[in-house]
Amino acid sequence: MERRDVVIIGGGPAGLSAARRLSELDIAATVLEREQQAGGVPRHCGHLGFGWESHRRIWTGPGFAAQLRDDSKGLDLRTGHTVLGIDGDVLRVQNQHGISEMAAGRIILATGTRETPRSARLVGGARPRGVMTTGALQANVYLQNFKPFDRPVIIGSELVSFSAILTCRHIGIRPVAMIEAKDRISAPRPGDLIAKLVYGVPVWTRTSLIAIEGRGQVEAVEIERNGKREHIACDGVIFTGEWVPEAALLVNRPQVTLAGNVHGDLKTSGACWREGRAIAEQVARGSA
Repeated sequence: MERRDVVIIGGGPAGLSAARRLSELDIAATVLEREQQAGGVPRHCGHLGFGWESHRRIWTGPGFAAQLRDDSKGLDLRTGHTVLGIDGDVLRVQNQHGISEMAAGRIILATGTRETPRSARLVGGARPRGVMTTGALQANVYLQNFKPFDRPVIIGSELVSFSAILTCRHIGIRPVAMIEAKDRISAPRPGDLIAKLVYGVPVWTRTSLIAIEGRGQVEAVEIERNGKREHIACDGVIFTGEWVPEAALLVNRPQVTLAGNVHGDLKTSGACWREGRAIAEQVARGSA
């Protein structure tokens, strides 16, 4: 069985910065990343706004992810490796060659978070194509250069919801509206005014999604707006926000140290990068 001083699960900003800092402190760490390319969620975010908190530079998400990979040169970074479970200090790991076990002196979990999909939101109606989360939209647009729809409705008003507008704009998609069930948007104002005046996307608060309509592709949504039901023609639905930590490996594992968006409030990629370094220093001192 392979044995490592520290194993980091997740190759996003928190995991990669932790590995880099541990290397600087002369502690060997192995990063296990299930995707074929490291960098985490920023790989899918083609807009600017990444890198200032960590490198005092402004990049797009893919540019920031590329810098993180460049910073990780010489480290033991293993992509295409999925951790199936943790039993004490032993990890069951699957890759293209099969399943093996790896023992770790310390384990850092940096698997991040994900948006709540339609299946967990109890939205009624049909099951047509064109329904996805922001993360899936970004993967379609930035990784595959694919335009999944032309006139979607955006559900939610968190910061990532406004990021979805930028992703749509990148490939020529024009959202019909952004809807929010609460009395005001979740993101700081004047995000709603910018969405409307700059990008032409109206933001409707006190508006709930009732059902999705369509056969092959989304054709419309039924909403309840200010207490009244109405149908809005569209060809897609983007579910945004309502974050859920990727913490399935954590069941009864108190010895695992958490880093990044797998715990606590949602943080920016730069904040996750800083936390990864701080966690690495705690591990080096034996206090994490």
